[in-house]
This record gives sequence, C-alpha cells and structure tokens, in this order.
Amino acid sequence: MLSPKSAETVRATLPAVSGAIDEITTLFYEKLFAAHPELLRDLFNRGNQANGSQRHALAGSIATFARHLLDHPDSRPDAMLARIAHKHASLGVREDQYPVVREHLFAAIAEVLGEAVTDDVIRAWDEVYWLMAHALIAAEKRLGRGAGVRDGAVWRPYRVAGRVQETDEVATFLLRPADGAPVPASRPGQYVSLQVQLPDGARQIRQYSLSGQPDGGLQISVKRVAAGGPSGAPAGEVSGYLHTQVHGGETLYVSPPFGDVVLPDDDDGPLLLASAGIGCTPMVGMLAHLAATGSRRRIITAHADRSPVTHPFRTDLRRLTGKLADATAELWYEEGAGVEEEGAGRETGGMADAVDAVTVRSGLMDLTRLAVPAGTTAYLCGPVPFMKAVRAQLLDSGVPSAAIHYEVFGPDLGL
Repeated sequence: MLSPKSAETVRATLPAVSGAIDEITTLFYEKLFAAHPELLRDLFNRGNQANGSQRHALAGSIATFARHLLDHPDSRPDAMLARIAHKHASLGVREDQYPVVREHLFAAIAEVLGEAVTDDVIRAWDEVYWLMAHALIAAEKRLGRGAGVRDGAVWRPYRVAGRVQETDEVATFLLRPADGAPVPASRPGQYVSLQVQLPDGARQIRQYSLSGQPDGGLQISVKRVAAGGPSGAPAGEVSGYLHTQVHGGETLYVSPPFGDVVLPDDDDGPLLLASAGIGCTPMVGMLAHLAATGSRRRIITAHADRSPVTHPFRTDLRRLTGKLADATAELWYEEGAGVEEEGAGRETGGMADAVDAVTVRSGLMDLTRLAVPAGTTAYLCGPVPFMKAVRAQLLDSGVPSAAIHYEVFGPDLGL
C-alpha cells in the first residue's frame, strides 16, 4: 500500500497527472525509443505505436492503478495486473526493462508538468510505479516458471506443418515444435505470441488465440489486417507477412501459451460465448474442448460477422454444436443471412440436430433477444466497440458484471 504521505501527494496531483497523461505518455515513448530503438523494432507493436492506442493503454493502466491505491489502500487491482502480466510474460518482458521504463517515464512527467514536479511528487509517484512494477515482475516470474521458461526467454522454434485458408481474410496455421519435443500445456481460451522477422530486419511480435490444439502441435488462425478503416490505420505488418509469405515448412518463433481468460475446470453452469469477426478463434478453441470432453453444460455460442462468406470456422461451429448435448448457436450477419440458411444442410452433411440448433438472423448482434439462463458465465472476444455493446446487453439481461469475461488483442483500453 502507499505510505500516508505519498497517498496524500498522489491524491493532490492525480488530476494534474491524469489531465496531462496523453502528453506524458507520448513524450515517454519518444524518449524511450530514441534511447532504445531496438524496443520499437523487436518488442513493441509498431502499428499500435503509429495509431496511438498503446499510449492510451499505458495512460489508463497508470491512472487506474493509482486511483485504486487511493480508493482501496488495502488491496490491489489484481484483475488488471493479471491481464498485463500474462501479456508481458507472453512477450518475454524482463525485470531489467522496468528501470528503463521508469527512467524515461519520469523524465517525461518532469518535462510536461515542469515546476509542479517537486521532490515530494517524484517520491510519491515513484512509490506508485514500483508498487505496480514489483507486482507485475513477481506475477511474470510465476507465469514463466509455470511455463518452464525464465528471464523472458520465451521463444521456441516451430515448423509450419500446414495451412488452411478459412476465408479470403483468415488463414489457419498448424505449428509443430522444430525439435520434436512435446508442445506445452494450454487451457481453452489462451493465446501464444508469434515473432517473425520482417523484410526490414525487425522482429515484430503479435499474439494469437489458440483455435485448436491438434496432437503434437498448436493451431492459430490469423486475419489479414488491411489498411484503412475508420481510423486510417496501416496494414498489419505481421498478418500480411504470414498471409503472403508463410505457406508451409517455414520456421516461426512461438511463446508458450498464456492468458487468464480461460474456461475453469470445475464449473458446470450455463455458458455463453459471444464473438465477432476473428474474435471467434478463442471461442472455437473453447467449444472444441467442451465437445472433446463431452460437456453437458447449457452452452450458447453467439457470433456476429459481415456475412456467411467472411465467417471463419462456420462449418466447425455447426459441427461442434451438433456434438454437444445442450448447445445452440446464434448467428447474426449484416448481409447474406439467407445464403447461410439455404446452405446449412449441405454444410453439416445433412445433420438435422446441428442445423436445428443454429439460428441465423440479419443485422447486429442483440443478446437481449435470447433467453440467457440464470447463472450464466459469459466470455467475449471481438472489437472493443462490439464487446462494450454486448456487455451492456448482458447486464440488461441480468448477467452480473463479475460473470462477464473478455479478451482484447492489442492494447487493452478497458470496457
């Protein structure tokens, strides 16, 4: 917890720090990458740096942590810390990188706030920083030990054993350890980090959910990120490379599985899996696990997509739903819903139980139209605006906030 004197100082200065946090974090990254260009080249996502989302995520985590220390002095925001620790462990973040971040962050604070940054202010915010940093370092070490790696040495060579083109935009890659040793254990809903060397020499890292774990391998599914969109974002460097350059036989470097948004082993209550677009990948992994273990839980899978043609794992969703004792699938398509309905029987090979368990609707997902059972635990994955809307619908349907879990890929701006 914060010392009383530091808590008083942080409380007094939090409005000023929060008001300038975007300017502070922008300057921080400029200073950090000027001093350590290798971090931008080989650790940070250059796309997220270009569009500013990483800056907003850092700002949000610092402000949230400081506010929690003030409002709940005897506890820590463990859910937020766990989410960050899993991401860091997957990226291979090391303990010796925290002092580097501290140096450039505090230099940016001093430059932006000027004379307001007294010695007392520095000491107080230094206490905040190291309380957060030490909690993360300890958690990351525990996760590393659990995965059998130490000191951020997470990378292991995998051979691309196969590729399946799911849709025009999504490809699945089957990865097997290059040394022939067993794959690490994983839980449904987890992800791995993938490191690829791009033509300019940069070793960029991205995180992808496990869409399956076939015998002796790992399976990830990657959507090619096109340039443009509402924010005018650049094309995805790593997804573009994988789609155009990786077809089978190549070597990629992969982390062990991490992630805290997972199916618990001891829960048999109702379950709702809601996704949009490529957010279906962890849901398909969860659904495959449930089918393989013969789950008898009440399961609702809800998915939204532009059309049946752009929906990855459409056939797998129907097949897995048909294998489960008490599962239904609810699909929403912005266009072409009639095509899905007409082709349903052919896609499932005439399996009437699977077809009957699937409902197709036009438009945007609306979970208030469903009868969500009491005691449901929900898992969400997709674009942040989608998850905000779906979370609100679930709250309106009576699902408590604590029972709604979500996975964000890219900087976590919170729901």
